[in-house]
Amino acid sequence: MSENKLALKHLVREPVEGGRTPPPLLLLLHGVGSNEEDLFGLAHYLDERFLVVSARAPVALDYGGYGWFRIDFTPRGMSADVEQAKKSLELLPGFIDELVKTYGADARRVYLAGFSQGAMMSLALLLTRPEKVAGVVAMSGRLPVHVLGREPDHESLAGKPVLVTHGLYDPVLPVGEGRAARDYLKALPVELTYREYPMAHEVNAESLRDVTGWLTVALDAGS
Repeated sequence: MSENKLALKHLVREPVEGGRTPPPLLLLLHGVGSNEEDLFGLAHYLDERFLVVSARAPVALDYGGYGWFRIDFTPRGMSADVEQAKKSLELLPGFIDELVKTYGADARRVYLAGFSQGAMMSLALLLTRPEKVAGVVAMSGRLPVHVLGREPDHESLAGKPVLVTHGLYDPVLPVGEGRAARDYLKALPVELTYREYPMAHEVNAESLRDVTGWLTVALDAGS
């Protein structure tokens, strides 16, 4: 199912379980150069209780696909459009509100799962608007220090479950980025799980099993 009248184009998988209780929402955020169909391929592996929404990032890229912000490769290394990242981040709370209203989801059980640039946006939303997020999965990303702007509210983050996964052989965002995110999050009062895998910049079968299992446990605990 797709719905394109809201702030971001997206695909939807309805929860299998019906009933009077509003379903938990799992919002999938893809990486740069991809689109909403990418992570939506994981939907049938995910807990059937979730209303799963896979969003298309708002920035159309010159070389195809979409992103949450532009990245340029310069002689000095990779350069990110910080202002564009901030604008994309500002879109997400309102988009979540639209999803909750449109699909009747539970605003208290909104989980994010992002890959690469989508992982950065997921962590950024958690750290800047923790009241909007029940838990986060950040796959093969990095700490979004360029969009935080201020010290996170420790009290609001207390007990929030966070899973960070990274590939040992990631050539795009080296494993050191995952470890830096781990070390930063360890200093916050979140419930952090960190795992590394013998993979590149990808989601392999082992990491997917851990992600799906972790989400089910987080959902059970949050319920």
